[in-house]
Amino acid sequence: MQNAVVSKEKWLEARRALLAQEKELTRARDRLNEARRALPWELVSKDYSFDTPEGRKSLEDLFGASSQLIVYHFMLAPDWEEGCVGCSFFADHVDGAIIHLQHGDAAFVAVSRAPLAKVEAYRKRMGWKFPWVSAEGSDFNYDYQASFSDDDVASGTITYNYTDMPAMGELKDLHGISVFAKGDDGQIYHTYSTYARGAEQTLTTLMLLDLVPKGRNEEGTMDWVRRHDQYEDAPKAASCCH
Repeated sequence: MQNAVVSKEKWLEARRALLAQEKELTRARDRLNEARRALPWELVSKDYSFDTPEGRKSLEDLFGASSQLIVYHFMLAPDWEEGCVGCSFFADHVDGAIIHLQHGDAAFVAVSRAPLAKVEAYRKRMGWKFPWVSAEGSDFNYDYQASFSDDDVASGTITYNYTDMPAMGELKDLHGISVFAKGDDGQIYHTYSTYARGAEQTLTTLMLLDLVPKGRNEEGTMDWVRRHDQYEDAPKAASCCH
């Protein structure tokens, strides 16, 4: 259904009213980001290690030359043959950002519980270049509330997004973003994690769709989203994304 059509003067009046709300939101977001950066830090006391194409690496190794590390908990479980659709949608936004993140003193890596061979096979299929490692056999995803044990799932209750909630059937993995930093003392600290819609602000596609009249054009959350090689025009889509 088309919106009301008005004169230039009426349109400017409505747009300026919305601009005031946008500026209010921008200032609120700035205050929120400042509060996020001011959070206390938590010492990482475990020695986590990961399987990578270059061999076993520690959490510290994943920082590379940066002093900050962004980890995306990518939903690819050991018994899955392909990654989560939503996580794949997120991943399509990453490769172009990597060089800019590095120049902002932040490294990026995706972490999944699937064995490295499955991670590499799916990454090759999707054409991604960003670092992606396997936490197979590690407590890492469990400790940062992105994966859940058999006992958790069997109990019917999991802890996700900082609250106890009903388990989602047999699902043992959910998505999230965790951030780590190297302190002046050389130790590694957990500084932030976010889950569920907390990661939404990183999705450029959604932020752009929020600008157009139809918005996200969804009946359920991102119900139209597919893996980029599974849209009806996949050959054309794949040629632009690989």
